[in-house]
Amino acid sequence: MKSDNSSFEKVEEFKCSGTTLTNQNSIQEEIKSRLKAWNACYHLVQNLLVFSLLSKIIKINIHRTIILPVVLYGCETWSLILREKRRLSVFENRALRIIFGSKRDEVTREWIKLYNGELNGLHCSLNIVWVIKTRRMRWTGHVSV
Repeated sequence: MKSDNSSFEKVEEFKCSGTTLTNQNSIQEEIKSRLKAWNACYHLVQNLLVFSLLSKIIKINIHRTIILPVVLYGCETWSLILREKRRLSVFENRALRIIFGSKRDEVTREWIKLYNGELNGLHCSLNIVWVIKTRRMRWTGHVSV
């Protein structure tokens, strides 16, 4: 493509500020790479998140300040479809299950896994999809001014 005696190469995708942009506006690969980065980041702080002497509040703060920004970097440009929303919710619930662990049934005294609704009740912050939506709205307002 040429414009004002300058030529531009047409590409299928390119990386800009750490975010992969495609000509089809597909974010599947971007989310996949962000979740891989989350996995690497999680393994660096895994010992802290499973350490029983740390409080849940400290573990949530570690998650919110170290791990979550790795996943949400560049999310202002994402247009989420249902599949990506589910993938991100699964990521979040997996992280919360690691932080909160399982609970003991009061009657049977057996350990049971927490359901998604219970996890959201224990974690008093917005879920990841709402965080992305609010960041997109804030970014849109910033760009439109």
